Amino acid sequence: MGRCLAQRLGYAFVDTGAMYRALTWLALDRGVDPNDQEGLSRLAAETDITITRPTMDDGRPYSVFVQGRDVTWAIRRPEVEAQVSLVSRVPGVRDALVSQQRVMAEAGGVVMVGRDIGTVVLPRAPLKVYLVASPEERAMRRFRELRERGEEVDWEALRDEMARRDKIDSERAHSPLRPAEDAHIVDTENRTVEEVVEEIERLLKSS
Repeated sequence: MGRCLAQRLGYAFVDTGAMYRALTWLALDRGVDPNDQEGLSRLAAETDITITRPTMDDGRPYSVFVQGRDVTWAIRRPEVEAQVSLVSRVPGVRDALVSQQRVMAEAGGVVMVGRDIGTVVLPRAPLKVYLVASPEERAMRRFRELRERGEEVDWEALRDEMARRDKIDSERAHSPLRPAEDAHIVDTENRTVEEVVEEIERLLKSS
């Protein structure tokens, strides 16, 4: 939805969740324990993570680079999915990546998506939207996405993993998952991407 909105507005699109996934991938690749907060914080501070427009025509919504290495599809692997909430709850990790995210937004004309954009990253954003849907709906969307890429996935296991991530992200002390006080809550249940994007465009025009 964020990608489609950015395309319609002619804005840049930044998926901050991909940055946390990228750091999680790097931590696993280098053997850094997801529970080693000091090691993860140090890794985040010294790592350059870049999100660009798609650099290949292989269905990717954007390209993700870690120290210049293309990890766009690698960060979607199950082992990264299972650990990303542990990595993203580390204060030092969040501080380092939030600094990079704010630099990306400085020029304006950005649709930025993530779990703490309106509350922490860009508290003065001109429009904040908090999208909601049931765990079943969200799991089914991810299930279809993975199946379309040819990956074998178990829907119930995927649903349970997403619920576990939501619990960790909602209960973490640093930048918990919650809507900003001035965010517009948009229910996406049983709605098409186009319907939701059109609603957000209306909110933008009236803001």
